[in-house]
Amino acid sequence: MDITLLIKSILGLVSILAILLLILLFIPDTKKKEVKRKVKKADVKASVETDLESLVEIIRDKSSTKDELTEALDLILKYHGSIHAKLGIRTHPDFKIYSEIILRICRHPNTSKNIILKFDRELEAKNPSYKREINDALSKGLNSRGF
Repeated sequence: MDITLLIKSILGLVSILAILLLILLFIPDTKKKEVKRKVKKADVKASVETDLESLVEIIRDKSSTKDELTEALDLILKYHGSIHAKLGIRTHPDFKIYSEIILRICRHPNTSKNIILKFDRELEAKNPSYKREINDALSKGLNSRGF
């Protein structure tokens, strides 16, 4: 009697699992479509958003052209160029975003030395207290290129 109850329980759980898998596979995932729609180049050209996250998405996109990279970096410097003051000798937690941006532009397939140098110089000019950290991030980015 115990074996039959165990077998019936296992069959019931397997059938519930199968139903859940079917629901997962056949219900369209709208969140993924919205993210893909935001990253499309046509949408980016039509309405340039100036929030930092959408500009970083342009830099993360490996298919972005040099012009798109330059425009995104110029907008970052224009609207988000000032990094919060240091917390003693520690950097502000928001500096991680700028460190990621430097790393991404160094590793981007469509970048050039002019784009990297311009962004580096202007970011250092706006944030002289972070000069050392910016140079460290730039060194890490250039060393990670793998030439």
